[in-house]
Amino acid sequence: MKKLIIVPAYNEERNIDGVLRAIRADAPGFDVVVVNDGSGDKTSDEARAFPFVQVIDLPVNLGIGGAVQTGFLYARALPYELAVQVDGDGQHRPAEIEKIAGPILSGEADVVIGSRFLEKATFRGSPFRRAGIRIFQMINALFLGERITDSTSGFRAFNRRAIEVLSESYPDDYPEPEAIYILKRRGLKIKEVPVEMNLRSGGKSSIGGGRSLYYMVKVCLAIFVLNLRKEI
Repeated sequence: MKKLIIVPAYNEERNIDGVLRAIRADAPGFDVVVVNDGSGDKTSDEARAFPFVQVIDLPVNLGIGGAVQTGFLYARALPYELAVQVDGDGQHRPAEIEKIAGPILSGEADVVIGSRFLEKATFRGSPFRRAGIRIFQMINALFLGERITDSTSGFRAFNRRAIEVLSESYPDDYPEPEAIYILKRRGLKIKEVPVEMNLRSGGKSSIGGGRSLYYMVKVCLAIFVLNLRKEI
């Protein structure tokens, strides 16, 4: 099976070296593509120092949605049968990739989300973010009829069918909760597994301060709109 790790990265020169070293040590059976999302620092140079890594340099900053969808387009074209998203900020532990890839390899699920909330985890995010995740849990129960504990987690694994769906349609801004609805409306099976995550080892999150409230409002409105649409 052809397996790929997609690493979206924006201004992660302080973190990308550690992320790629950990991937090489803990997930040696995977190919790796770093999608450099128009960074203004040396993210691309740091990634290109690793011979086993392919780097796609986007000419402008598209945001996390555009960067991740670029990775799906790459995975679809080559083609890969399994893709895992590992963010470039160091929060996702490559040692946990086996956990989220396992249900894909066994055929149990089309998409697997690494969740901080199925078991007590060391790092669970800020209080505001945890409150937002609880709101998403209620919305998921209302519209999807199932409990998804960590809608904002970007630590995910996808089979070939999911890669094809998301390469065609992927939300632009703060895409993780919305992507769940696209996948479920297309009939894909989603499973969560417990994982540990890290604090960012450097830099700043794109969701902080006043943007946290914007994030919540924007995602909730987008989910309501998705549920009004007949087709996705």
